[in-house]
Amino acid sequence: MTEFSQLGLSPTTLKAVAETGYTTATPIQEQAIPVALAGRDVLGIAQTGTGKTAAFTLPLVERLATGRARARMPRAIVLAPTRELADQVAESFAKYAKGTKLSWVLLIGGVSMGDQVAALNKGVDVLIATPGRLLDLFERGKMLLTGVEIMVVDEADRMLDMGFIPDIERIFKLTPPRRQTLFFSATMPPEITRLTTAFLKDPTRIEVSRPAQTADTITQYLVRIPTSDPKAKRTALRALVERADVKNGIVFCNRKSEVDIVAKSLQKHGFDAAPIHGDLDQAHRMKTLADFRAGNLKILVASDVAARGLDIPDVSHVFNYDVSHHADDYVHRIGRTGRAGRLGQAFMIVTPSDDKSLDKVLKLIKKDPEELVLDGIDFAAIKDGPRRDDKRSGGRERSGERGRGRSRSSGDSAAPAVEQAEVAVATEVQDAEAPRSRSRRKTRPEARAEVETPVVAAAAVETPASVEAPRAPRADREPQLLQSDRRGDRKAARDDNPRQGVRGFGDDIPAFLRRPVVVRA
Repeated sequence: MTEFSQLGLSPTTLKAVAETGYTTATPIQEQAIPVALAGRDVLGIAQTGTGKTAAFTLPLVERLATGRARARMPRAIVLAPTRELADQVAESFAKYAKGTKLSWVLLIGGVSMGDQVAALNKGVDVLIATPGRLLDLFERGKMLLTGVEIMVVDEADRMLDMGFIPDIERIFKLTPPRRQTLFFSATMPPEITRLTTAFLKDPTRIEVSRPAQTADTITQYLVRIPTSDPKAKRTALRALVERADVKNGIVFCNRKSEVDIVAKSLQKHGFDAAPIHGDLDQAHRMKTLADFRAGNLKILVASDVAARGLDIPDVSHVFNYDVSHHADDYVHRIGRTGRAGRLGQAFMIVTPSDDKSLDKVLKLIKKDPEELVLDGIDFAAIKDGPRRDDKRSGGRERSGERGRGRSRSSGDSAAPAVEQAEVAVATEVQDAEAPRSRSRRKTRPEARAEVETPVVAAAAVETPASVEAPRAPRADREPQLLQSDRRGDRKAARDDNPRQGVRGFGDDIPAFLRRPVVVRA
């Protein structure tokens, strides 16, 4: 192991590093820092949790220590895929640049753009940004990229997963060709290889471990359950959390909607849990992460927005509530634990529908996790109950499928007035013709006459003599029915006059209901 003092860093930077508590460089730092200090392009490949952030932040501080920033012309850009990761890079830069006069600004969405523009106008040395917000401010004419000396891309493979590659290519083309590029990624899919070939000049490739290799400090477990029912999965998760000695843990879900459901389930059963995903307000996300880092929150339920690159120290457990769709994501998820030589445990809940995803994960990591059996749980007896807003469907929709049923629940809460009138009239006809079948009533002319005639009468309860004639004031119409409505005694009104109990469109009767209907005998 090499100490930082042997890497060519200045005394000011070494002092800042010592204040953070680090004395020995990790393999990626040991190999990348000297090359970056020499001004050469770097292509760094290392698994998550190996110190990639310091591997590019320290050379950035050293090379920018001399020089001066100009208004709206940053000297360096650091691109990160998520707001949380960008904020983490900003924190690291603030620590390592403590003894210098370097300035920086964090450009992420969800926060005030005015403050960011004001900082750019003063002149900053380093932009730490997500691709979308950087391009947004550039298109508004708030910055120029012609003075960029160093370009850093962090977690490039995550950029690919999130669809940022076209934005990255555009930003590269906006910067001067004679720049230094530091490119870091945990894996190297073909699209990332094409990007490095196009924009890096004779880079030094540094690969400290096999791509997608899990750390040896992580003990991996697999828990199979015989059903895919969401309630059974939540029961299994709670059993695992209770069984393990969890100091602090992260629960990963594939969908944002599932994150909220799982977090509420844990809270309901007395666990200290909170959700974090991309749809939450940025201030709320930052506060949740801060509470988790400080130890004020025990369980963080997250989507993959928290899986890549976040430096959350000393996480004891990781729970995969869902098997990740992409095998690489599994590696990054469990990489939140077992960091910096510490021991960690990772659990993965597997249902019968996860066989294909599980097979991809096992082929990638080339390991067989130890299988655990949850005794004392009768999974066959666990059924997810009907949703509160899905009574009409008989509980067919599970709590894990809320996305499809949410919009219908509000629109189906009140049936159209025409359907209400027809249902009420059909009920009257059915009572009068109980011995007959429904199909015969529809085909016989006399049955059609009996059905059609009451519809006209029901529509005519509030119909004036002419369509154009003004309607009578509301107080003069149906006084008994309105009084019954105020008392909440609609049933009594229907008993006295069944047709008067039919409530259609209220004051607004469509013109098609005012038309006379010819009844054929």
